[in-house]
Amino acid sequence: MEKHTLIALMEDKPGVLNRVSGLFRRRNYNIESLSVGHSETGGISRMTIVVNGDERIVEQVVKQLDKLVNVTDVIDVSHRDSVFRELALIKVNAGPGKRSEIIELTSVFRARVVDVGATSLTVEITGPESRVNSLIGLLEPYGIEELARTGRVAMVRSGNGNGSSRGIDF
Repeated sequence: MEKHTLIALMEDKPGVLNRVSGLFRRRNYNIESLSVGHSETGGISRMTIVVNGDERIVEQVVKQLDKLVNVTDVIDVSHRDSVFRELALIKVNAGPGKRSEIIELTSVFRARVVDVGATSLTVEITGPESRVNSLIGLLEPYGIEELARTGRVAMVRSGNGNGSSRGIDF
């Protein structure tokens, strides 16, 4: 099973997210990650969905999403020249003598400390999923108190000339 990244543009109206997630639930497809926010167009939200499946399953998902009333465009960007990023906030134990080690480690990953507590540090990292996973793995021995991840967001790179199915180039 391969991870596929889908981008869906949809009207920013109540219930749309519920209809999208319901479509996945009814077909017993698991959503690996889901990220939703406003797009550059007023009244339109952008949803990035990561789903595991073969080409046939993903093609079916795209067709079903495209049929939803409030969805205006859907594309699979998995095999397109795209930028994929994830944000994570990691609260890690930082007892005496460990703070400087953790700060040094975060700088190697181009992460930054965004909060300092009496016994912990909160680190912010943005980057490819592999970089986020690597930092988390290296921070685990210190003791991760809390972890929040956004899930993948994606954007097709500029200048490749590939439009989406409805002529919109993401």
